Amino acid sequence: MPVVVMKFGGTSVGSVERIQAVADRVVRAREAGSDVIVVVSAMGDTTDELSAMALGIAEVPDPRELDMLLTAGERIAMSLLGIALIARGCRAASYTGSQAGIITDTQHGKAKIVEIRPKRVVEALEAGNVVVLAGFQGLSTQYEITTLGRGASDLTAVAMAGAVGADVCEIYTDVDGVYTADPRIVPDARKIAAISYDEMLELAATGAKVLQSRSVEMARRHGVALHVRSAFEDRDGTWVRDDATMEGVLISGAALDADEAKVTIDDVPDRPGVAASIFKALAAEAINVDMIVQNVSHEGTTDMSFTTPLEDLPRLEAVLDALARDIDAVGFSVDDGIAKLSLVGAGMKTHPGVAADMFDVLAGEGINIEMISTSPIRISCVIRKADAERALRAVHDRFGLGSS
Repeated sequence: MPVVVMKFGGTSVGSVERIQAVADRVVRAREAGSDVIVVVSAMGDTTDELSAMALGIAEVPDPRELDMLLTAGERIAMSLLGIALIARGCRAASYTGSQAGIITDTQHGKAKIVEIRPKRVVEALEAGNVVVLAGFQGLSTQYEITTLGRGASDLTAVAMAGAVGADVCEIYTDVDGVYTADPRIVPDARKIAAISYDEMLELAATGAKVLQSRSVEMARRHGVALHVRSAFEDRDGTWVRDDATMEGVLISGAALDADEAKVTIDDVPDRPGVAASIFKALAAEAINVDMIVQNVSHEGTTDMSFTTPLEDLPRLEAVLDALARDIDAVGFSVDDGIAKLSLVGAGMKTHPGVAADMFDVLAGEGINIEMISTSPIRISCVIRKADAERALRAVHDRFGLGSS
């Protein structure tokens, strides 16, 4: 039988009543003739609540113990869904990430999947079970429980879909697809019927919260078709696949990321190897860095700025405190009042002038640009957080992305 992977986020399983509704949906998919693997996130705000408890005890909780704590949320959700399915006469078996054969590296908090050993999952499917998996977690090569990062139940679903050769991976969420912008900020944002892996990856990496960027990257690598759908309505959403780019579409969407900070290291010695030392130290702590700007050297020193997720700041500051002394820098500052605005579209490759139009509309709104970064299909600007939503609406309107 064809295999379908269905992933349900925290809102979708946020109560017993919603878990019951998910069970009904899964049973319908099973009765339609598919083998079904279901991946669940923790219920509602469980992960945030568990994390808050840990932060109430320690400013920087021990990474191993924090992973042990946070994985409890998904185990609760998977067990409740398994119980609901069996109560409906549907055979089901639930598994943690380690039981399902998801093997990761040894980095706690943001582990990377190194291998999937789906033997137990395949055997359960062959025995007639719906398989229910706890998302967001795995087992390291050192036999430690690890988590894969925020939003990584998407990654669990896509990785397992690729490992078992599933026909499709359906991502059920509280919105009914991918939009040209966040509809909570831009009321006339339009739902996208289909989008390419590359465009979706750029949108996810620049602030679109509907899919985790690492899951899109893995889907592209393994050719897994993704279908982003509403958990509450039975209608088509957005397809993410390799052949989805449409001729003549210049811009696919705009994204806003207000969960980043700009870090500036002052008076960095301008000599070979210093930049490598800085970013090797950050990489060793699994701290993500995005946009990087180095100023022109003056009297043998320069300033270096980069953006990083707000959630990484406590660990980053500890690293930079020691590093600034080692490289003879004056010090560093953190600005958490910024946001990153991005335009994404495959049409940029062949249409000059997109950057000029974007900068022009921001200038018209009196919004200053602090940093700029580009790829062949993306333009990103760092602006003040206070201007972010106004900037998103203006850019979205300028490029005619709305439903009207």
